[in-house]
Amino acid sequence: MKSTIIALLASVISIHAVAPGQPVRLWEGDAPGALGTADHDTPTLTPFLAAREKASGAAIVICPGGGYGGLAGHEGAGYAEYLSEQGISCFVLKYRLGSRGYRHPVMLGDAQRAIRTVRANAEKWGVDAKRVGIMGSSAGGHLASTAVTHFDAGSADSQDPVEKQSCRPDFGILCYAVISMEDGVTHGGSKNNLLGKNPDPKLVELLSNEKQVTKDTPPCFVWSTMEDQAVRVENSLQFVAALQRAKVAYDFHVYQKGPHGIGLSSGRNGVPAGDVHPWGKDLLFWFRINGWLK
Repeated sequence: MKSTIIALLASVISIHAVAPGQPVRLWEGDAPGALGTADHDTPTLTPFLAAREKASGAAIVICPGGGYGGLAGHEGAGYAEYLSEQGISCFVLKYRLGSRGYRHPVMLGDAQRAIRTVRANAEKWGVDAKRVGIMGSSAGGHLASTAVTHFDAGSADSQDPVEKQSCRPDFGILCYAVISMEDGVTHGGSKNNLLGKNPDPKLVELLSNEKQVTKDTPPCFVWSTMEDQAVRVENSLQFVAALQRAKVAYDFHVYQKGPHGIGLSSGRNGVPAGDVHPWGKDLLFWFRINGWLK
């Protein structure tokens, strides 16, 4: 009886140890491939949990953009605050960066571990393990597009309960995303930070995610703008064409207005504070018709 009570108390402490907004390390010790022990060597998830009365059970791992050289806050916490208010629990991923010496597959490993972590802690965080998606903007969109096209079912015989979980997202959200690594389409800075200079052509093809779509790729919400001068709209066009060929469900928008990095647009790039770019509302509509939002 005493041991049972201790175990229950430990469980309660564990549940309440991670408050919304408190970063969670993806690995207890050093992350695989870590180059040091500094903050930038330690990938984390920051939870933004939807209020219980609003929560739909859906969850999103959010990958901020920044050219694989930085992490843009308005494409991380900014999105998470907006979406958690709508009833979707969000987890902002701090993944390792090319500007700190990291290269593929480290970033993908961080994203896959993040998805597994949310699933492994679904009961604790009040989310549905079968409704865990991934979202990313710009280079973060490349990471998200990599996650929706490169995944596995987990390792059933692993001693680590997190690694037992699948890392296949249930849906993907790609915002003015870098998707291809092919010259003439890709964003050069993102490619260099992810793969280094003069990467192997086979690696370029592997991470040109418009070429990696299959029937098993999850449904995706994809959007870009005509005004984007940093990441060409062809990234999104080619990816959506691949989804169409594979008969994977998608919602696709190319908006006339909006420069690169616009995020939700509230108070940015000359848009009045309080205004949300139409993509934010279109995304909520997509969530509703798919049953991911109340």
